[in-house]
Amino acid sequence: MSERITPHKLVSIAYTIRDSRGDIVEHSELPISYIHGLNDEQLFPKIERALDGLSVDERAEVHLLASEAFGEHNPDLTFTDQIENAPEELRFVGAELDAESDNGEVLNFRVTHINGDEITIDANHPLAGEDVTFVLRVTEVRDPTLEEIVAIGDTVIH
Repeated sequence: MSERITPHKLVSIAYTIRDSRGDIVEHSELPISYIHGLNDEQLFPKIERALDGLSVDERAEVHLLASEAFGEHNPDLTFTDQIENAPEELRFVGAELDAESDNGEVLNFRVTHINGDEITIDANHPLAGEDVTFVLRVTEVRDPTLEEIVAIGDTVIH
């Protein structure tokens, strides 16, 4: 019998994220790993609760409202400017740039629209304002090594 997901176990999961229309917006068969039950925001709380008690090859499907997932879309994080004010390497839809806000928070800016000589840049998460469904498959459950406990802190499903 395989181990069940309990606090302090290393858990690896493959996942698919679907938007409110059911379209796949992200899919990874390459598992991500986390330490279960640390409450360190590596996973959305509702996802971690749904995984509790599962074992390898078991699945969970978790529906999250926008407020439980990537947050509501904040119009204050969307900017339109003259394209000539943007660096050359950002002058296409989908271009991304990480920049630090006034309070030290690193934001990912994406070019979302170009209309003539205007460019629109958005620092909201691409799924902000969307209800989403995570389809999760447990690929591994075991005790973590000391090295994994230290390294896992950098892995986040967000």
